[in-house]
Amino acid sequence: MVAAKLLERGEHPFRINLDEFPRDYSILCEFTQNRWKRSLTYIPSKDTITAEEIGAVWLRKSSDFAFSSDDLEEAEKKFAVNETEHLLHSFLLSLDCYWMSHPVALRSSQWKCEQLFRANKMGFLIPASIVTNQPRSVRDFNNNIEGNIIYKAMSSSHLSTDENNVATNISTTLITEEHLTHIDMVKEVPCCFQEYVPKAYELRITVIGETLFAAKIHSQEDQRTRIDFRDFTADIRYEATQLPENVEQFCREFVRSYNLNFGAIDLIVTPSGDYVFLENNPGGQFLFVEQLIPELKMIETMTDCLMNAANSEQ
Repeated sequence: MVAAKLLERGEHPFRINLDEFPRDYSILCEFTQNRWKRSLTYIPSKDTITAEEIGAVWLRKSSDFAFSSDDLEEAEKKFAVNETEHLLHSFLLSLDCYWMSHPVALRSSQWKCEQLFRANKMGFLIPASIVTNQPRSVRDFNNNIEGNIIYKAMSSSHLSTDENNVATNISTTLITEEHLTHIDMVKEVPCCFQEYVPKAYELRITVIGETLFAAKIHSQEDQRTRIDFRDFTADIRYEATQLPENVEQFCREFVRSYNLNFGAIDLIVTPSGDYVFLENNPGGQFLFVEQLIPELKMIETMTDCLMNAANSEQ
């Protein structure tokens, strides 16, 4: 959708679909006669871009590479993936341009436990939390919390896909006594548990460049979204809202502290009016928010940001 808007404005975006790369692309990094030649070509359309023409990069999401041969042995495929990744990152990281957002910044900003430490250090409220593979520590944590605790995945909510390629997700889960009888399973993999924070409503704060968008999510209106609002079968209200100045300032500063130009921050507002930080997704989805709140022109803002940054680099 952003690419379409850029085309409408006379720009020439070049898109790399990683699930077709390098099979359907030609990539070149060459140094001869004391000069570099770097280019990318999409083979089906012969569309080509050189490194010197790139003024802005929007890094959306990763995917498994695709190779011309589909019968590579496991060791061969691992080698092919590593070599492809090496060249692609060398090409991209050598660019001197505007990033939404830079891979190094994205890598350093994705660790959820570190985010909590940083948010707390910056003076924001966070839930009581524990990340561990020690069952006894989880039991002690649960006993010391007045209310309930929840479990949430740290790296991704996507567990697997079924035979129809439909994702199986791990939603935020309220821990019951039944769950606690199986708590020894945390020995297998470190898990994140937090106190359950009562909600008046939730907020999704999207920062795009210098612009901030705040969406109020009335997650408590439906039983299906009270613990985790990401159940889109529930018809709950989303509306644009204005943040208090100090909260807006925190969101901007938090994103900037990682040298990011984009962030999707989740907050809880408690019945008593406290703002509680949950997490920031440095590559989070925002289209669903705009679809639910059309007045939040995030696609337009992303288009403007990339176009203006690219033109200022030239």
